[in-house]
Amino acid sequence: MSTGPDRPAPLIPEGVVTVGDALAAAPGWRREPFTVLFPAGVLLAWAGVGHWLAHSLGLLADYRPVFHAMTQIQGFMMCFAVGFLFTMIPRRTGSAPPAAWQMAVCLAAPFVTAVAAWSGRPVAAQLAWLAMAVTVIAFAVGRFTSATSRRRPPNSFVWIPASLAMGIAGSAMTVGYALGGGDAVWLHTLGTRLLLQGMFVGLVLGVGGLAIPLMTRGQAPPDGESTAADSRARAGHALAAVALVASFVVETQFSPAAGMSLRALVVLVVLLLGPEIWRRPTEAGWNRRFVWVSSWMIPVGYALAAAFPLSYKAGLHVVFIGGFASLALAVGTQVVLGHRGHREQMLGRPWQVPTIATFLLAAGVARALVDFDRTHFFAWLAVASVFFLLATLVWAAFLIPKIVSPVDPSG
Repeated sequence: MSTGPDRPAPLIPEGVVTVGDALAAAPGWRREPFTVLFPAGVLLAWAGVGHWLAHSLGLLADYRPVFHAMTQIQGFMMCFAVGFLFTMIPRRTGSAPPAAWQMAVCLAAPFVTAVAAWSGRPVAAQLAWLAMAVTVIAFAVGRFTSATSRRRPPNSFVWIPASLAMGIAGSAMTVGYALGGGDAVWLHTLGTRLLLQGMFVGLVLGVGGLAIPLMTRGQAPPDGESTAADSRARAGHALAAVALVASFVVETQFSPAAGMSLRALVVLVVLLLGPEIWRRPTEAGWNRRFVWVSSWMIPVGYALAAAFPLSYKAGLHVVFIGGFASLALAVGTQVVLGHRGHREQMLGRPWQVPTIATFLLAAGVARALVDFDRTHFFAWLAVASVFFLLATLVWAAFLIPKIVSPVDPSG
């Protein structure tokens, strides 16, 4: 591809994106699903964290940790994950965008889950989320296995069905416990861990195998082929997925510290060997550094949780806030700036990026202090919620106007 003074070098390597006829002809909300799913995720994040603040200020009588967890993971995080997958997969494969009914399911389900969780109806909450998960699996598998698909997924995408399978299994375990009761509390605990942690760890490892090197170094991984080397690579990812599931069994049945240590090791090894996070970003732009640092926070958080098992939730919130939420907002920023034609900000240093990162850091520190200074439990919880809400408010003010505005053709 030629470049010159009137045609800047492409932000994405040639051949990574293929826009088929069906995708080009689709309405905007299906052609670029992130434009509706990302804002939906932000709304759910405000609901999931806002009730912390409302309770701490005495505006809400009770604190609902189940609602918070479900709304953050199965609402906010799931909207960002699906928004990325629904946008990326058709461009990777040159296939059709999600159908209107698939979009409708994935837009409605997170809100149904949140409302049901608030109402104390865990079965209804999980059934709605299961509908979303099955829809995403059917979409991804259908696009990558279709005879008309122009490309195969990278080897790391073994994690996509594996991670959603963890979520489905965990959801089924929690539903089974809610319906049957009994003494199998450990099964409910294992299911909750798989649903709220295992699923998104797997999604980060799968999507990260493509997104992290592409967004930080401008390098796209090759397609997975039918060679012996590629088969071994996929088998390695599958074995790592088994080890990740085993870490939750070890945590719930034997030793929390040992389970979280194993999890930290699995995540670190996959991120070092796959997206190679040991390599610093080489492309311009502050947001690329944000993506890179956020990817490190997941193994670091689990290592901290293993090192301080009596206050393990502090380490887990390094994973949740510094890892999951930060990656969602950083990757979301990259997607919006790239797809909506804001090249200069994508390559530049917009003040909003370090501001969002600083607010999330402050939220993570305050949330960790909840577990180390329990005499001021709700005060630290309020501080953490304020900083998290500020981070998402800055993100929304920065990017939602770009989502709703026409694409800048000069970008």
